Amino acid sequence: MLILLAFIIIFHITSAALLFISTIDNAWWVGDNFSTDVWSACATNNSTCTPITVQFRAVFVFAEYQSIQAVQACMVLSTIFCCVAFLVFILQLFRLKQGERFVLTSIIQLLSCLCVMIAASIYTDRHEELHKSIEYAIEVSKGQYGYSFVLAWIAFAFTLISGVMYLVLRKRK
Repeated sequence: MLILLAFIIIFHITSAALLFISTIDNAWWVGDNFSTDVWSACATNNSTCTPITVQFRAVFVFAEYQSIQAVQACMVLSTIFCCVAFLVFILQLFRLKQGERFVLTSIIQLLSCLCVMIAASIYTDRHEELHKSIEYAIEVSKGQYGYSFVLAWIAFAFTLISGVMYLVLRKRK
């Protein structure tokens, strides 16, 4: 049982680390001379970064501006939910009686899973419109998905699996 508990804790910490990296790192859409994420667009040839929200406000593209804000909000929420779920798990570990399930932890972790899925889905659907509005439009159209985007989808799978594990898991001796 101690090995299972250690595995679950490591799995949950890995999920949180993936969410932090995919939310913060600047590699959702990359190309030869640029990289973008949900926060900024950076030109690698002169090492300048411009916040994406400033660029959307400048060209008055409100639909894309709202889309990127939805992605930002969902990624931040998923990271917060994952961290809160871990704290609730630790509290429930010492408070629950034997044979009870970690239902609250599971619900919070599944909310984290839902948020990261929504964020990655919106970005997948709207990335072409989002990148047309960025000032490096010629270069950005020649890009590809970066590793932070891939990590977001992996974090979705990890949070889904850990949410189901918490639901199934019972506290045993």
